Amino acid sequence: MVEQWLLEGDPAVRWRVLRDLTGASPGEVEREQRRVAAEGWGARLLAAQNDDGGWGEGVYSPKWTSTTYTLLRLIWLGLEPGHPAALRGCEQLWEWRARWRSPETCIASILVRITSHFRFCAAGLDDLVTHLLKRQQTDGGWNCRSRDTADLHGSFHTTILALEALSAYDGPVDTSEAAKRGRAFFLRHKLYQSHRTGEVAIAASVRFPAFPEWHFDVLRGLEHFRLAQVRDDRLGDAIGILRGARKRNGRWSTYSPYAGKQWFAIEPPGDSRWNTARALTVLKWWDGSGPVSA
Repeated sequence: MVEQWLLEGDPAVRWRVLRDLTGASPGEVEREQRRVAAEGWGARLLAAQNDDGGWGEGVYSPKWTSTTYTLLRLIWLGLEPGHPAALRGCEQLWEWRARWRSPETCIASILVRITSHFRFCAAGLDDLVTHLLKRQQTDGGWNCRSRDTADLHGSFHTTILALEALSAYDGPVDTSEAAKRGRAFFLRHKLYQSHRTGEVAIAASVRFPAFPEWHFDVLRGLEHFRLAQVRDDRLGDAIGILRGARKRNGRWSTYSPYAGKQWFAIEPPGDSRWNTARALTVLKWWDGSGPVSA
């Protein structure tokens, strides 16, 4: 059974399988999620933290071992909000933020997401969210190349980052209308298609690396819509892409990471527990019923 195979994996896989696929009790899920900080991939990343609270050789660069992208990985793996190591990392990010001249939309989105997820108390968070709302384009998307009043076609990459940030944020700024318009942008593109040709807009988006970094891909987009509980028939083609990537044994593959130095490979080439758990969770939501099967 695929389910049993998944539960033999890293705590970062197991706690999500328990929560999203098996119907385990909240207590069981919570106990397993706590293991992310103590065992496996999450523990290895935490062990790499520098004495100053950051990671790697910089706050944002070099990718993908910087403080910013390491904290993003810890979010994906399931490190719990309020973890002391993450809060120390957030301090580094906001010290860096104080030196910005003008917030770049992609980086601002990542900062909002990390800060909100880990519940770091940052005095400038609400202002940064307001900035993101002002940067939304008329088509509902966001584009990191937009400056001041310039209006550009939304970027898939920037838009998914902004939507994830707004979803994570839980503060006084009303983000509901902006999030709705951002999702409408994706729905007009059937999530991943060019508005001009109807073809795949970004060739790499039909592959699903374990950590999408700042890039959009189909699975990442579907995960956002699942979490937002927005089920729309215009996502059907994207669901077809996801189903089509499933192997005959019921599993999904490991995909190569984006170019650049990595902390470590979480899985060898072959069948991926990480991607299989993510994909099955999306399909369970989309189909609305059914246990995990081989």
